[in-house]
Amino acid sequence: MKVLCDIYRSAKKEEMYLYVDKRAGIERIPGNLLELFGSPRHVTTLLITPDRNLARADADKVLRELHKCGYYLQMPPVADSEMHRIALKNSKLQY
Repeated sequence: MKVLCDIYRSAKKEEMYLYVDKRAGIERIPGNLLELFGSPRHVTTLLITPDRNLARADADKVLRELHKCGYYLQMPPVADSEMHRIALKNSKLQY
């Protein structure tokens, strides 16, 4: 199975992404999810195949969710408290 997929980033939550079958568009996305996600901002279009390497998602899982729900929601990584402490000490990472 392969799917041409549009990927959107969240306007409200950093590092949250929505994968959507390009043919279906965002019409199948539940309204309450779009409300939490914010206005989708298109990032890219990818051909997702089972052997495709994705940065933070399993391609098989993405394909299953696209087939089942019409979308896949990639959540932001969990903030590690140790990494947070390191970032606070590193002046290059501070804003």
